[in-house]
Amino acid sequence: MTDRAIIDWPAWTDSPPGRYVLEWEQTQLDRVVSDVFGYHALQLGLPQLDALRENRMPCRGLVLDAASGASAPYAYPRGAGRAGGNGARNGSSNGAAQGGLIGLPAPAGRSAVWCDLLDLPFEAQSVDLIVMPHTLEFTSDPHRLLREAERVLMPEGQLIILGFNSLSLWGARQSVGKMTGRPFVPAAVDLIAFTRLKDWIKLLGFDLERGRFGCYRPPLASEQWLSRYGFMEAAGDRWWPIFGATYMIKAIKRVRGMRLVGPLKVKKPVLAAGLAPAATPNTRNHTQ
Repeated sequence: MTDRAIIDWPAWTDSPPGRYVLEWEQTQLDRVVSDVFGYHALQLGLPQLDALRENRMPCRGLVLDAASGASAPYAYPRGAGRAGGNGARNGSSNGAAQGGLIGLPAPAGRSAVWCDLLDLPFEAQSVDLIVMPHTLEFTSDPHRLLREAERVLMPEGQLIILGFNSLSLWGARQSVGKMTGRPFVPAAVDLIAFTRLKDWIKLLGFDLERGRFGCYRPPLASEQWLSRYGFMEAAGDRWWPIFGATYMIKAIKRVRGMRLVGPLKVKKPVLAAGLAPAATPNTRNHTQ
């Protein structure tokens, strides 16, 4: 592959650095989502990555818009509203022919939902797990997308975010590449720093449970040169972990509130020293 500008996911995922990144991310997701339980799980965007394949929830969905779904291996259904519309299409395998879907609607065991990612067609507090693989880097409003994820997540629901680390060699090359018109990784907006993202999710009431960096090899477009720097994986994970090319964040939605922890105990009033209780009919010296 020549060192040309990579501007979209279909082209980039077929490149050596794209396969390198997706392989690391798929491995991390397979391990993390297998321990998340509940009923509803969603993956927002990036159909080239099967983020929920190891998850065991009965209802797993792949949420796509016109931009993310119109690329291989999935295609946007004919007649569905464009991104930003109010309608959502549920493209199950049984309804593929009726809806006029081009290609496969979703991986086996999943359903596809076509909608605007900034206006998710789900009820508040109805989802147990949301995975956003690089989704924030392609949306026009990352803050609004995070607020939508917080809205539909149930209390104690989990949010997993994957993205490119701006504080890395890959981030530096991306910054230089955007100035020269030759970006190295696909992104519609500037890369979001890991520290900034942590502040965003904390403001929304999430607790950061886990964070991990990966992909420490230099930003090279050749398979041969990437293989030569394989030794940097173990070295980077030990000596400079925060400078990995990609990161994964796992956060839990917390709902602050007042809760009774047991029965209310009424304490008897304590009499001041030297005072006797008031007279009662049982007092011995009452009037005869």
